[in-house]
Amino acid sequence: MKRFNDRKFLAAIALVTMLVFTIAGCGGSSDVASDSGQQADKKVRLLYVQWACASAETHIMAEILENYMNYEVEIMDVAAAAMYQGLASKEADAIFTAWLPLTHGDYMKQLGDQVEDLGPNMEGAKIGLVVPEYVTINSIEEMNAAKDKFKGQIIGIDPGAGIMKASTQALADYGLDYELVEGSEGTMIMSLKEAIDNNEWVVVTGWTPHWKFAKYDLKYLEDPKTIYGEAETINTIVRLGLKEDLPDAYELFDNFAWSPEDLASAMVLAEELGDPVKAAQQWIDQNQELVQSWLPEEYKS
Repeated sequence: MKRFNDRKFLAAIALVTMLVFTIAGCGGSSDVASDSGQQADKKVRLLYVQWACASAETHIMAEILENYMNYEVEIMDVAAAAMYQGLASKEADAIFTAWLPLTHGDYMKQLGDQVEDLGPNMEGAKIGLVVPEYVTINSIEEMNAAKDKFKGQIIGIDPGAGIMKASTQALADYGLDYELVEGSEGTMIMSLKEAIDNNEWVVVTGWTPHWKFAKYDLKYLEDPKTIYGEAETINTIVRLGLKEDLPDAYELFDNFAWSPEDLASAMVLAEELGDPVKAAQQWIDQNQELVQSWLPEEYKS
């Protein structure tokens, strides 16, 4: 497995980024789509965002492709929008972390006809505002009264993430006098940890499954206006033409399905080991029955 920093790929993503929200039907052919020897070459490109769930999913799929199906795998962490743009432009092959229908709904509205949705690989995902259990309020509607305790901030993640858009909507719909602080999953976790270590109040953008719920005693604030939606699914999305070009990889991706507990265990392992590749290898070793159920018949052991 190798990470790629392909200039052609990055240039294509930059172009699509400029055009995608103003011009319909952008995209077109690329080396990935047009290479008639693709199946013989056994190469696949996977995109993900640097979120714990996306990293775990992608590294596990990459290890299976390499070690069970003899693929050469390239992976790249990108912004959320770039995942969809990479598939639409046919410069990459698959993503495994499409949170639908709400969190990534706008991306699919814009690009859904230029990619293929293989459906949920996990059901029961959730997003919202998360606080330590010791925080004495229980609803987003109570947040203004506790503004000073929260220092007037909601600690967010990447500005392009769907949960950030939902949080901006929550600020407006609930009339919250708060600043939504942009950052990353890592900075959000650091702020959460520091607050808990000091028994301070903090509110962060959160989602499950995520290892932080195993490590810390946390709760969602009730969302009576359902700004953050109901339960979501995590879907696998692939580029158009993948089924014809790489039928065995397509079958693996189409078979891929697991529970929130499976994903949580993979994320916890990655956090404990501090190495996503070793964590993926160990998780695969410990979950052979499930892994075998995903593999195309010719690769089952």
